[in-house]
Amino acid sequence: MTTCTSFSYSLLKNKLPKAGLVFAFLCTVFAMFGCGAERNIRKGEKFLALGEYHDASVQFKKAYQNTSPKERTRRGEIAAKMALCYNRLSASQRAIAAYRNVVRYKLDDGETHRLLADNLMRNGSYTDAAKEYQIALDSMPGDKMASTGLTAAKKASAVKATKSRYIVKKMDVFNSRRQDYSPMLFGDHFEQLYFTSTRNEAAGDELSGITGVKPGDIFVSEKDVKGKWGAPRAIESGLNSAADEGTPAFSADGREMYITQCLIDASYPRYAQIVVSSRSDAAWGKPSKLEISKDTLSNFAHPAISPDGNWLYFTSDIPGGRGGFDIWRVRIYGNNVTGGVENLGEPINTPGDEQFPTFRPNGDLYFSSNGHGGLGGLDIIIAKVGADHHYHLEYPGYPLNSQGDDFGMTFEGIHNRGFFSSNRGDGRGWDHIYSFELPEIVQTVKGWVYEMEGYELPAAQVFIVGDDGTNRKVAVKGDGSFEYEIKPNTNYILLATCKGFLNHKEELRVEPVSESREYTLQFPLAGISIPVMIDNIFYDFDKATLRPESQEALNGLVKLLNENPNVTIELSAHTDYKGSANYNKRLSENRAKSVVAYLISHGIASDRLTPVGYGKDKPKIVRRKLTEKYPWLKEGDVLTEDFIKKLDKDKQETANQINRRTEFIVLRTTYGMFDEKGNLKNVPKPTPKVQTARDDEIIFE
Repeated sequence: MTTCTSFSYSLLKNKLPKAGLVFAFLCTVFAMFGCGAERNIRKGEKFLALGEYHDASVQFKKAYQNTSPKERTRRGEIAAKMALCYNRLSASQRAIAAYRNVVRYKLDDGETHRLLADNLMRNGSYTDAAKEYQIALDSMPGDKMASTGLTAAKKASAVKATKSRYIVKKMDVFNSRRQDYSPMLFGDHFEQLYFTSTRNEAAGDELSGITGVKPGDIFVSEKDVKGKWGAPRAIESGLNSAADEGTPAFSADGREMYITQCLIDASYPRYAQIVVSSRSDAAWGKPSKLEISKDTLSNFAHPAISPDGNWLYFTSDIPGGRGGFDIWRVRIYGNNVTGGVENLGEPINTPGDEQFPTFRPNGDLYFSSNGHGGLGGLDIIIAKVGADHHYHLEYPGYPLNSQGDDFGMTFEGIHNRGFFSSNRGDGRGWDHIYSFELPEIVQTVKGWVYEMEGYELPAAQVFIVGDDGTNRKVAVKGDGSFEYEIKPNTNYILLATCKGFLNHKEELRVEPVSESREYTLQFPLAGISIPVMIDNIFYDFDKATLRPESQEALNGLVKLLNENPNVTIELSAHTDYKGSANYNKRLSENRAKSVVAYLISHGIASDRLTPVGYGKDKPKIVRRKLTEKYPWLKEGDVLTEDFIKKLDKDKQETANQINRRTEFIVLRTTYGMFDEKGNLKNVPKPTPKVQTARDDEIIFE
C-alpha cells in the first residue's frame, strides 16, 4: 500500500507531513556535506515535505552513496531519512537495512528499534522483531505500540502454525505488474468487481513521486454468464483523472460510488479526501467532494457505507482520535453529511492505525490495524456487536492475515467469501488482490419487496427482529431484493415498509440444519393511492357466494388489515361486460358485501370496510404483473368491451376473467388515531436516549 488512496506507508498510514512543520529528524549544516550530497538532500527534503516518498528515497540514497563512510554521523542521519521513506513505501527489506545503519551509526533511539521491529514483523523475522521490541520498551517503558508488538512477535509463529479454515488464493485475472488493491463487489448478483490499480492503463502520463508508478485509478472486471471474470478495464467516464483515485464503496441503492481522491499539487502536501460519483445510464459521473468537516489539514479516506445506508464510515487523522489514524463515522443522506463526526473509540481504535473499514450485511465491521497485534503489518480484525450493544473483536488468523499488509475486504452478499488485498510475498511491497472463503453452514433469508401488480421497490426497507436479540434495518437492492443471515433456534419477524405503501409482515422460524439453507419470502406491498387486485377470490357461478378456495386469499387480506390497523378500505367487486348494467351492478354489490362479511367475521371492524359494486363500469387497467403472466397485454391497456372484442377468441375469455375481479383501495390511513375532539390518541412520551442504543432498531407492539 504505497499510494495516497491506499493510505499506508505513504501519504496516510504514517501521516502526511503537515504544512509548515519541521521534519522531525536531526538537521545538519549543509556546508559540511559534499556538494553532490548536499544537493541530493535538499531535493530529498523537498520531496519528503510533499509526501513524495519514492522520489525522496532516491535522493537520500544518492546522498548516502556520496557521503564517505568515515562521516558516520552524517551517514546515520541520511540513513534515518531513507528508513522513513522505505517504511512508508512498505519496502520492508530496504527499511530494515536502513534502520540497522541508523543503529550502526549510533543515532538510534527507542522509536528506531520499534520501527525496525515493525519491519522485521513484515518480513516474518519474529524472533529478531521480539528482540527489537524489547529494546524499544527498555528505552520507552509503557509504550503501548512496542508492548503490543512484543506480545504479537512472541505469539506470531504459533498463530501462523494454527491455520484457520479460511481458503485464500491469489487472483491473477485481476492483478497486474503494479499495484492492485481495495476490491469492491457491485451489482444485484455481485457480477462486477471494482478496484484500484496503478497499472499502465491508468489515466495520466506522469509517474507518482510517491510510488514511482502511475497514480491509482478505478478499474472494473465483469463476470460472464458462465461465472468467469473478464479482463479489467478502466472506467470510461469522468470518474478517473490524473489524480489518485481508489478504495471504492457503494451506497445501499447502488446509485453513488464513494472513493478516496488525492489531488496533485506540486507545491503542497497531498491530503486525501472522499468524493462521490453518481451513476446515470450505467455510467459514473465526475466526482464531487463530500464535505465531511471544515478541517482542511486532515486526511479523509477509505469510505464504507453501513448496511442500512445511514452511516458513512471512514479513516482519518482528525484531532481527537486515539492516535495515528482512527475509524470514524458520520450520518449521511444522499450525498450530504447530516451531523458531526463520531470516533468509534475503543476497542476498535488504538494508538496505532485503523483503516479500511467495510461491512458484512449482518452488521459485522471488518477493518485493518497495526495496533492490535498480529502477524505483521496491517492485520484484518472483525468487530461484532454483542447483546450489550458494544463491539467485541475477533482475530481471523492465518492465512487471511499474513506477515504483510492485509486489508480491503469485500463480501459476496451474506456469504463469508469474497476478495481482499495483500502485499504478502512482494519484495516491493506492492499490493495484489486475493480471494477468500470461510466454509461454513449458513442459513439465510432472501426476500423481494415489490408493488402489488407493479414494480420492485428499491426505496423500501425491511426491519428484522428476532427473539435472540436481533434488531436490524436492512436496505433493499435495485431489484427490490435483500438477503440476511439468520440463526438457528430463532423466531423472526420481518416487516417491509415503503413510503406510499402499506406494510407487509412475515414470520419465520429457523431450525438447526446440517447444510446451508436459504428461505425465500415475498413482500408485495399494496399502494395507498391505486386499486389493488386480490387474486384467487372465487364465487359460485352467477351468485355472490364465496367458494372455499377463496379462503387463503381472504385470510391474507385479514392479515394485511391487521398489520395496518389505521387503514380503512373500499372493497369493490367488478364484472365483465356481458349482461345488463343493472344486473352486473347488483351482482357485484352482493359479492363485495360477501367479502366484507367474511372480513368482519374474522375480527375486522365494520367501519373500516366500505363495500362497493361497480359492475362493468370500471374495466381493468393492466399493470406490470399482468403483462408478465399475459405477454399479449401491455401495461396501461384498458380491458373495455371494444378492446376485448378485437382480441383473438381464445384471449377474449381470459380478458373477461381478469375483469371479473375483487379489488380494494385505501380510503384513510388515520383510522383510530384521533379521539372525538380531534386529538391524537396515545401520544408517544419522550424517553431519554440510551447512549448504547442502536439507531436502526424497531419495536413491534
